Amino acid sequence: MALPCRKTACRTGGNCFTFTLLNEDHMLGNALQYMVMKNPDVEFCGYCITHPSESKINFQIQTRGALPAVRRSMKEYRAQREEEIFRDAI
Repeated sequence: MALPCRKTACRTGGNCFTFTLLNEDHMLGNALQYMVMKNPDVEFCGYCITHPSESKINFQIQTRGALPAVRRSMKEYRAQREEEIFRDAI
């Protein structure tokens, strides 16, 4: 299941990008930030919720490499989450 998301521009030479996650809050923001920061290729990762009444996260990531580092982190997060859901279902 893909997250509803909108990619926005970031002006730092291809190693930095920003995207917006829709209908999400701190629960996903903190977990995703933790998983992304575990990657040694990531220099900075942060997010902010635009306003308490909106369920929208602006997520910014800066890497030494580029997008593959972030994709790997997100796949690891998804695999871990699916495993937790499976364990809870048993």
